[in-house]
Amino acid sequence: MPAKSVSGPGTSGGKYKTGTSQKRVQSRSSKAGLQFPVGRVHRYLKRETLTATRVGAKAAVYTAAVLEYLVAEVLELAGNAARDLKSKRISPRHLQLAIRGDDELDMLVKATIAGGGVIPHIHKQLLEKGKKSS
Repeated sequence: MPAKSVSGPGTSGGKYKTGTSQKRVQSRSSKAGLQFPVGRVHRYLKRETLTATRVGAKAAVYTAAVLEYLVAEVLELAGNAARDLKSKRISPRHLQLAIRGDDELDMLVKATIAGGGVIPHIHKQLLEKGKKSS
């Protein structure tokens, strides 16, 4: 009978290869070209679904990409609002102005932003000066 092969560092198989061409371990986020952590999103998806439900690997990549896009969109609009108000730091007020100023983000985010204040709005009838006839 042939002897069994032992696996471990320096043997064939596994992620440790003996030879000159070693591949670096690459995260799923870097493979997908994302900044958001695909592995963590996958873990959260598996944790929050039903016990008998399976979660595919592409679902985590897609969800991380959507989250990254939404965060980039909100941060870009909030950065513009901060620049308009001559501030170098994004505050909750700038986030509020950015989200409520965009129709699609306003529909998506229904939450109250702590420290965001209110949106400036003056009703049209209050702007009309003395046009009432008595």
